[in-house]
Amino acid sequence: MTLLLLAGTREAKHIAAGLAVRSIRAIASLAGATRAPAAMDIETRIGGFGGADGFAAYMRDTGISAVIDATHPFASQITDRTAKYCADHGIPYLQVLRPPWVAREGDNWTFIDSEQQAAAHIPPDATVFLGTGRQTLAKFANLEGRRVICRQIDPPTAPFPFDGGEFLIGRPPFPVNKEKAIFKDLNVDVLVVKNAGGDMSATKLTAAREMGIPVIMINRPTPPDAPCVSDVSAALKWAEAL
Repeated sequence: MTLLLLAGTREAKHIAAGLAVRSIRAIASLAGATRAPAAMDIETRIGGFGGADGFAAYMRDTGISAVIDATHPFASQITDRTAKYCADHGIPYLQVLRPPWVAREGDNWTFIDSEQQAAAHIPPDATVFLGTGRQTLAKFANLEGRRVICRQIDPPTAPFPFDGGEFLIGRPPFPVNKEKAIFKDLNVDVLVVKNAGGDMSATKLTAAREMGIPVIMINRPTPPDAPCVSDVSAALKWAEAL
């Protein structure tokens, strides 16, 4: 058996380590969105597959016989494509999807379904902190006129896609006290995030709660109709059972 691990999350790194310990033949795949990603404990490829045809060719040529999809909850393109390919070709597929964040007492969240809807809930003179990453940044173009701050891990290779925007470079972890200091220093009025779930990146939500900053929460895309687990141990048990 050769298992393909679609990686890019902390869960994927732990799954890779568990597969290595169990001597399960596996290849991790990273999209290459982050420069100098942390090393994995199994063979790793970096970069896209070249669309649906390239993905199909890779699956055939490499002899992939099972897939664990531990990509980001918003990586719907690769997730949907992989789930469909596996269903069509009788290849076991498992999605690892961490639980979404749930509002707590003191939170002021507004839920939306797309980046373009955020502007309707943000005053025109607000300072907006985008904790959504750079890949969907252009979809916030209708926020032009506001001060928009986008945090990303790597320095930008292109200018901000619309007026009024600026990049903030930072690599996690971001403890709550650091997030609060950043929000205070930047005079943040609104925080915009994707409902990625997970403890590591939830500190910005805690900071917003404690500072009374409203949050625009982008709902997750609908996952494929396929087997799904929420934690690393369940994914490793699935792989062992194969």
